[in-house]
Formats: sequence, C-alpha cells, structure tokens
Amino acid sequence: MLKRVLAMDYGASSGRGIIGKFDGETLQTEEIHRFDNSPVTMAGRFTWDLPSLYGNLLAAISKAGSGIDSVGVDTWGVDYGYIDKNGHVLSNPVHYRDRRTESVRSEFFGVIPWRELYGRTGIQDLSFNTIYQLRCDLKDDLHTVRAAERMLFMPDLLNYLLTGEFATEYTVASTGAILDAGTREVARDLLTRIGFDPSLISPIVFPAHILGTLTDEVAAATGVPGGLRVINVASHDTASAVLATPAPDADFVYISCGTWSLLGTETPAPIITEQSEKYGFTNEGGTEGKIRFLKNIAGLWLEQESRRRWAREGKRFTYDELSAAASSSEPCRYLIDPDDGAFTPPGDMPRRIADFCERTGQGRPEGEGEIVRCIFDSLALRYRWGIETIRRLTGRRVSEIHVVGGGVRETALMQIAADACRIPVTAGPAEATAIGNICSQLIASGEVRDVGEARSLVARSTELSVFEPSGDAGMWDEAYERFLKII
Repeated sequence: MLKRVLAMDYGASSGRGIIGKFDGETLQTEEIHRFDNSPVTMAGRFTWDLPSLYGNLLAAISKAGSGIDSVGVDTWGVDYGYIDKNGHVLSNPVHYRDRRTESVRSEFFGVIPWRELYGRTGIQDLSFNTIYQLRCDLKDDLHTVRAAERMLFMPDLLNYLLTGEFATEYTVASTGAILDAGTREVARDLLTRIGFDPSLISPIVFPAHILGTLTDEVAAATGVPGGLRVINVASHDTASAVLATPAPDADFVYISCGTWSLLGTETPAPIITEQSEKYGFTNEGGTEGKIRFLKNIAGLWLEQESRRRWAREGKRFTYDELSAAASSSEPCRYLIDPDDGAFTPPGDMPRRIADFCERTGQGRPEGEGEIVRCIFDSLALRYRWGIETIRRLTGRRVSEIHVVGGGVRETALMQIAADACRIPVTAGPAEATAIGNICSQLIASGEVRDVGEARSLVARSTELSVFEPSGDAGMWDEAYERFLKII
C-alpha cells in the first residue's frame, strides 16, 4: 500500500511542501508548493513573518489533500516565539540576524562564563544563540516574557498552530545552547541564572514522535480530515539532511552543502574538549539521540554573492557557466580563508576576494573563472582541514565524504573536493532535508524500522554521483600547506 506524507521544509529565504511516496521498497518525492520566506522589519525589530509562514503551511496541507497520512515540519535553528495563557502568539519571532544580540555577550559572560557555557552545552559561540536572545528578551522585552506561558522554537511553534500541542523537539532545541549536551535535557540551572523561567520550555521529544492531530479549526481551513497526524521530525533542517545521508557505515563524514557548508560526523556522545573549543566545533542533536559533531564553514555564499555582483554590473552567468570557467582556470593559484569575517556581509565579493589575495602576497585574481576557482579550491581545502581535525578529535578513519544538499549540483566543486581531500566524494541527494523529514515520518508510522534502514532506502531511491580523487597529489599537498599559513 502506498504511503504518502507531507514534508514542510522551511529555509531562511524560501520554503517548500514536498510529498513523499513510499511503496515499501523505494521513495519518490514531488514538490507541490513553493513560497518565499520574506522577513519583515517592524517597530525596529527584524522578524519572521509568522502569519505568512503559517498560511503557506495551511496552503500546502490543502494542496496535499486527504490522501496524506501525516505532516512534518523542519526549519532553521535558534529562533522561537512565545504563546500566552490564552494560547495566542504574542509577537512575530525575532530573526537571528536582528542586531539586538551584538552587545549582550560580554554582559552575559559575567553571569555565565564562556568556558562553563561551552562545557555544558557544547555549542559554539555564535552571537545569535538562543540563550543570548533570551537574555535580550529579559532586558528589552520583559513584558513579553512575563505574559508568556510557553516558548517554542520555530518548528514547534508551527506544530502547535496545527495541533494545539506543546513539545520541544530535541534537534532544534540543541542548536541554541540551552540543552545539557550530556543529558539531552534543558539546562534549567543555566536558564535560571540568566533570569529566564525554564518552565516556559516544554518537555523534550525526539524525532519520529507523534505529536497529535489537526485541530478542528485547521481541518476546516484546509479541507483535510482532523485525524491527520503531525509528527515531530528531526526538525532542525541540518539534522534532517544528515538523517538522509546514504552512508553505509557509522564513521562517515558529511557535508551539508549550500549557502553554508556544515561539515561533521555522528557520535554517540558529545565531544567537549579544549581542542574542540579551540577549533570551533559544535555538538548539536541528531536522530536516535546521537550528536552531530560539526563545524560551520562558509559555503556557496561566496559564489552566490559574487554572481549577484556581476549581475549588477550587467554580466549575467548561470552557475554552470561559472563552474566551466573555474574548471578551465589554473588550480591552486589563489587561496583565501573562506571563513574570514571580510566575506560575511553582502557586497562586492569579487573585490574582497581579490583584495585578500593581494594582501596575502598572491597577486590579484582576474576574471570570473579565477575568482570562482579560488572559491572552490579554498572551500575544498577547508573541507580537508575539517576532515583532518575530525580525525584528530575522534580517532576515526575517514575514507569517504558524503555531500548532501543543493551544493551537490556544483559538480566542479565536488571533483575539486575529492582532489583536495584525496578521498572519494559521494554526492546526493540534493533534496536531503525534505527526504530526512519524510524518513522521520515513515519511522514514526512503522513503515521504516530505524535510521539505518532509512539511509538504505535513500541510497536505493536516489541517483548518487561518486567523484574519485584525480590530479597531482603533490600539488594539493603544497596548496594545503599554503592554506594552513593563510588561515
């Protein structure tokens, strides 16, 4: 019997509703709804447009119709909203790029020192971490916090609007430095010390938890029976992407490749050491209670922003054209540190890249091909650094890289990554986040036994591409030595 489920996958700039169809052997997907996610600035706050996000959730359920068995929601991490005692949303959730947290950390560390916070939560120091945002709420929006009965992360908030049920899903909660990494529970004492009432946070549930069914109101609005089940999937988008990584063994390294490159591995327990702190590794929640031990690396943002700059200058290129130009350019001639702060804001990315190269004694890359080749080579060498660091910190033998997400379409980068790292790259699926969301729902329904079986399903249902190392190994070794000096 065909099983049909709806995955709602929210990204920071757009969202999609995707139907997963499982016949007992293979999985097929069909996109039925796509929409923009356009944040809004209101009264001095940069916020998410929650009514629009919710409206598109209802629209996707309505399009899916009565033939679906369940729905699951995944989003980005960190951000959240408040519900009052009457069950009403108090305000639009604040966007993680709002500037309110810029000055809070120095004051915060006077209450909870950084070493203690990392030692408990295992989460890297990002200015928009949830625990910093909560401290801002207590300083600037205390009236909102006092009126709240619940605080819910974005996917939990959308699930509440569907069902009226409160729960805090583990993978998304883990992103904000509010969980004890060892116990996988809310670090209540840390929240109390910053003045935040931990009872506002609902109990932790894990992926593949059946939350409830649609309320009568939602059923009437969508035309779908109220018995439709809502599943807590691996609701942080990267956690869903990792779930859909078709790796045959447990010691794999993944790269979730898109605007960002999230490079990591799964571990049974957190790794919180002086070395993991030094190298900026973070411990986020994964499926089956595992830890996603990972490093955030700048990704295709560098190419995307360069392409936007060239378009403003009247030079419009497809990504395939830029990849072809990069492939025909000299390898390893120019290198940058892709994580340098100069490359974080939008703007004239090609000029910044050329300035960095000139400042580090390499000369100036010229033309689109040399710029994109510099980006690809530098990302690939950063991946090599990340893999070698994981080997040191975990003792694991890493013999293959699994790349998932939209970046797998950049086949030139996939080949360069294999060449630079000197190990094969298996690329796919591109739609890993939605597929992982679907797999959580299939596990919840008993159609798929566990994560291992889900990954086998993805492997036989997806066309994967394998890139073997090629080229001059010595050239890449020499480039890596130069890269280490640059970073």
